Amino acid sequence: MPKLMKPELDKNILIFLLSAIGLIVFPHVYHIPLTVFGFFCLLLSWRFIGIWKQNWLPGKRVILLLTVCGIALLYSQHQGLFGRDAGTHLFITALGLKLLEIKKERDLYLISYLAFIVAASQFLYEQSILMAAYILLVCCVLLATLVCINSRNAKTLAALKTAVIITAQALPIAVALFVLFPRVEAPKWMLFNDRHQARTGLSDSMEPGSISDLGESFERVFRVKFSGAVPPPGQRYWRGPVLSYTDGKRWTQAVFQKPLLKPVVTGTPYQYTLLMEPQDKNWIFALDMPQGFSEPLTQNAAYQLSTSESSDKRAEYKVTSYADYNTGPISPSEYKAATQLPGEPSDKIKQLVGQLHGFDSAPDDFIDRLLKHFRVEDFHYTLTPPVMEENPVESFLFKTRYGFCSHYASAFVYLMRVAHIPARVVTGYQGGELNKVGDFLEIRQADAHAWAEVWLENRGWVRVDPTAAIAPERIEREINVDRQFAYGIATANNYLPGPAYNWLKQARQLWSNVDYNWQRWVINYDNKSQSNFLSSFGINDIKTMIYWMIAVIASITAVLCWFLLYQKPKSTDKVLLIYNRFCKKLAKHGLLRGAGEGVKDFAERVKIKLPEQATGIDQITAVFIKLRYERVATGEDLQQLKTLVGLFRI
Repeated sequence: MPKLMKPELDKNILIFLLSAIGLIVFPHVYHIPLTVFGFFCLLLSWRFIGIWKQNWLPGKRVILLLTVCGIALLYSQHQGLFGRDAGTHLFITALGLKLLEIKKERDLYLISYLAFIVAASQFLYEQSILMAAYILLVCCVLLATLVCINSRNAKTLAALKTAVIITAQALPIAVALFVLFPRVEAPKWMLFNDRHQARTGLSDSMEPGSISDLGESFERVFRVKFSGAVPPPGQRYWRGPVLSYTDGKRWTQAVFQKPLLKPVVTGTPYQYTLLMEPQDKNWIFALDMPQGFSEPLTQNAAYQLSTSESSDKRAEYKVTSYADYNTGPISPSEYKAATQLPGEPSDKIKQLVGQLHGFDSAPDDFIDRLLKHFRVEDFHYTLTPPVMEENPVESFLFKTRYGFCSHYASAFVYLMRVAHIPARVVTGYQGGELNKVGDFLEIRQADAHAWAEVWLENRGWVRVDPTAAIAPERIEREINVDRQFAYGIATANNYLPGPAYNWLKQARQLWSNVDYNWQRWVINYDNKSQSNFLSSFGINDIKTMIYWMIAVIASITAVLCWFLLYQKPKSTDKVLLIYNRFCKKLAKHGLLRGAGEGVKDFAERVKIKLPEQATGIDQITAVFIKLRYERVATGEDLQQLKTLVGLFRI
């Protein structure tokens, strides 16, 4: 049976351990049901009270009842037996129940190891650099608890210092293993399907209100790093779902055959790397018009990119796009989908198209007249338009005249089709904020946008953005004012002086750059990234990789052993060294200082043997005592001792 701990030590260690466990489980409040989190907090609080009120701790029957309640609570969540959510809930519940059974030192070890598992499970939900630093901190606290358990004198600060030193010594080996250990992708049958977390983002359909909701969200969608020049704001159209079918209110995607010819691209290409955030759909938002890409990316008939890999984790893709392109002739299925109408247009719609010469002029002229109509008439751009339940296109054109990009794009495409001109709605993102620190673009949900594409003879599909006619600042400006307020920058600017506001903005961009590199080089360091990185050092196979890993770890271990085992010789006290010379002169004449004999006693004994040297012996002894034990000694006293010992003769 393990030896019971001392009551005092048990109390201090329990406070330390329970505090560490509370810090470890706290971030899971965002990932687990409140019922499970509340159940754990109840058990943790109960055990905290039990430190001082041991008679309040539950007995075996109550613990059994609590265990049954915990199992019932887990079953009620319907998380299954396997997977991230089910496993995390189980470990947290088991950790809370085990806290009530702490009786012996063995229980503390078991709870500590279980807490390390719960801490590691946090990375299954969030992998930010802040979370990594937080988990490293709480693991140091937990490690300090183990240090206290194995120490006779448990001192908190000393244990924390030891834990930090141990962690710092382990970090170089951890980094070496992270970089060099072969990364093997798990087979698909080992990937468990967890509860799908809902995320905001573009939908595969569009109706009034869909994009205005995103306009209030500052959630990041993806980041883009260009290998050359960054395109101007007016060319930053990130292509998403193309919507061709409409029932008069809602726009959805249509199925049609591949284009007859591949687009003909001209001009200077834009080469860039996309870092996509986790999302519900497998869409990849590439700059119009994407032409250079590789697996797992594919392109559909509407030139939209998608990936065959899972989209619920961050992924990086290299794409090449051309701003100047000609998609060529239109296929019959494309034409049918791009001219579909939900029914016969109203007389007011036909009259407007006729007034703008949509039936009797070239498509280019009609497009120009319609855009001019949006500019000169009383149309307004807003993210909070009035509700238009019935006939939204007609209500927008003739009544409210207040709307955002989806209103203008859908109305524009509808009028094009009434004039028998093939047109469709394209959704995606427009713009992006340039991070000047890292020289990359950040595209957020607030950049969600909708525009139109019109098919023109000898030009193919041509982008037309009606929103630019009514609100050009929405397209040409890099930073959206509404987005600033959503993020809090504009509000801060009202109260902060210019230098302080600029400093905050630079700090935010600096942190965003740190997070971007963390996501690229740490979180996304998969098998492919590892192969590309190590191949630059000539490491191209697993055998060489293992040799390198062994060599690096052995070198780090040797260095650590040298620091741990090497003991620097203690420097001898100068005062003691000079006095020892005095003792050696006396020893030559048989006057040896005894073990533990005080300097005064030794001096008195020597003076009896050498009365003629009594004055010198007293002076040397007095100066030595002053230098050795008094705070008022100076450098002159040290020189005096050295001189007296040097002049001493028998």
